[in-house]
Amino acid sequence: MRIGIDDTDSPRGMCTTYLGALLARRLASAGMVVRELRLVRLNPNVAWKTRGNAAIAITVDGSPATAFEMACRAVEEYADMDCENTNPGVVVATRPLDPAFYVKAVRDFCEIEEAEQFLVSSGAIFRGYKNKRGLIGAAAAVASEFPDCTYELLAYRDEGRWGTPRAVDRESIFSADSHTFPHTWDSVDRENRVVVCVPHSPDPVLFGIRGERPGWLSLAREHIISEKPSLEQVFVTNQGTDAHLLEEPAGRMKEGCSYLLRGTVAGPAVTAKGGHVSFPLECEDGTCVQCMAYEPTKNFREIVRSLLPGDRLVVAGSYKGGSINLEKLRVVVVAAPVTSRPPVCERCGKRMTSAGTGKGFKCRRCGGRSREAETRQVSRSLAPGWYEVPPIARRHLARPLCRGDPGSNFIPGRST
Repeated sequence: MRIGIDDTDSPRGMCTTYLGALLARRLASAGMVVRELRLVRLNPNVAWKTRGNAAIAITVDGSPATAFEMACRAVEEYADMDCENTNPGVVVATRPLDPAFYVKAVRDFCEIEEAEQFLVSSGAIFRGYKNKRGLIGAAAAVASEFPDCTYELLAYRDEGRWGTPRAVDRESIFSADSHTFPHTWDSVDRENRVVVCVPHSPDPVLFGIRGERPGWLSLAREHIISEKPSLEQVFVTNQGTDAHLLEEPAGRMKEGCSYLLRGTVAGPAVTAKGGHVSFPLECEDGTCVQCMAYEPTKNFREIVRSLLPGDRLVVAGSYKGGSINLEKLRVVVVAAPVTSRPPVCERCGKRMTSAGTGKGFKCRRCGGRSREAETRQVSRSLAPGWYEVPPIARRHLARPLCRGDPGSNFIPGRST
């Protein structure tokens, strides 16, 4: 069976993955066989999410009734029920559920009533608390299928330390990254010299290491020096897979969903107050959409600033507020723009000036004339290929380029 749990945390603390790791140990102590813990990231644009919008699923052999009772007891013990926006959900399913519900939850929006109807029709056991919103994520986690997957090792703090500064040696994180990258990623942001894998919120997580295989996580873990964790758990995840991206005509985009679009730069990039950079993209269906690289994307903005009209791109990001918030982009064709200016007079060597609209050019010194402007091709340093935001600005679901060039036939959510 699979046990799904969601929405137990709040901005004040707790973490659904921590509750899942605790429950897995309780199930094992009760004689059940725990086969897998799954961390399932859902639509990153959901307004009521806390942090990374994650639900968990535990695959286990044992009594469904006992497992459901133990899961509910753990939620009632650890979930931050006092928070208005914490509305847990618990699901136990003894057979596979339709993965279409998971796909919708990661790429679109689901309603509470929709989740309840899905669970009833699937014959699952479930319980929702307060407004029951957590049933959406719990159902999606139980129904999840990963065409592509990655792994994360999460270390958790002793409960007595929650809310206090974390004791993790900074240089040991950089050492772990240098020994295991690109098989692990987003532990640090080397260009900006920032540790990424240690949170600053008051939740139980001490640090997290993401990677391709559990063996690489273990190797990175050996390098990290920190306060003693209370427990550690490896999760199978959909992180770093681009599972949230849709391929739809730009004219059919929906607010709060994430897309992969192809088009041509229609105007120069503009830097606004605050350091945000934007440019217009004319998409293949003729729709023009604004693309945004916000200040937290740091050096990625320099790539955006170097774009010129005529460049052909593939862009990936969330559609919010009428624009695409860029996660990465692929330069398919670099335009070769030509600039023109008045020619140099052949008789006296002085640069001519315009003689008027449609009248060519005239030398102010000797009166010489010419009909042809002097042209030259603009030199570009931008090369075709993929470019991405730095680790400090990367979303959990966004596939990092260190996992390999997605290529020209990129299909979101699929291993390439």
